[in-house]
Amino acid sequence: MWMHWVNMVLEVLAGLVAGACLLRFVMQWQRISFQQPMGRFVFAVTDWLVLPLRKVVPAVSACDLSSLLAAWLVKLAQFGLLWFMAGGRGELGLLPLVGLVGLAQLVVSALGALVLVLAVMSWVNPGSPLHVLTDRLCAPFLQPFRRWIPLVGGVDLSPLALLLVLQLLGIMLAQLQMSWMY
Repeated sequence: MWMHWVNMVLEVLAGLVAGACLLRFVMQWQRISFQQPMGRFVFAVTDWLVLPLRKVVPAVSACDLSSLLAAWLVKLAQFGLLWFMAGGRGELGLLPLVGLVGLAQLVVSALGALVLVLAVMSWVNPGSPLHVLTDRLCAPFLQPFRRWIPLVGGVDLSPLALLLVLQLLGIMLAQLQMSWMY
């Protein structure tokens, strides 16, 4: 029973830090200013891990690889602690892959949440700074769907299509992770 609580706490903490690292990566990729509350929060949560990694891992054009590596290391630490507390059951060599799948699951979940926030904000308060931020963060992922799905009565259904694809990806990743862990 206590392992479930530990797993939940680790999932929340690792999700917060790794999610902030991923957000840092996407904000830099999309050239979104960090001179706003969300940007300052991302720096506060991730600087301790990303800045030392930057000394070792260079950026490639607009891609901040140190932020991606930091997110993966956080997920790897999460699953490593769980593996250790479970008595070392399972294949230790699969741990880096399990961490990678865990990171992919975080990406899918976070993007799904952002798309939901974008959809709600587009109806409730389309001119707000939060709507502008979520729109810029989601735009690269929605663009392929927007090319193929026409507006229906002036309503953009591309977020719904993206959410469906994200749900399917989430299910596949969860099954893959479970097959490696047990």
